[in-house]
Amino acid sequence: MPNKTSINVFYDAQCPLCRKERRRYERWSGQHAADIGWLDVSEHQQALREKGVDQDTALRSLHIETAQGQLIEGIDAYRLLMARIPLLVPVAWLIGLPGIKPGLRALYDGWVKRRLKKQGRWPS
Repeated sequence: MPNKTSINVFYDAQCPLCRKERRRYERWSGQHAADIGWLDVSEHQQALREKGVDQDTALRSLHIETAQGQLIEGIDAYRLLMARIPLLVPVAWLIGLPGIKPGLRALYDGWVKRRLKKQGRWPS
């Protein structure tokens, strides 16, 4: 069951870099860290399925559930997460500029595919 926080971040806890990034976001969040719940996609498959997200889709992209129950994915999810962390608010703003998001999305999707293939976990 997802935590009752401002946002719940569904992330790949089997990914060493993803775990490292989580720790970094938690550290940078400071007093706001309690407002961000971190949920392993492998352990919360049912909650994701109830939102229409299967395991393969969850592995391919970051998903965030808002307190209102809305599910946001990909670069938009990263932007929402960064907007909750005072240090990263300027980055969230930058990501929102026209023309930036499509390029970042392509880079992110390519990185995830390479990472999962290297780990032998790319969904078929």
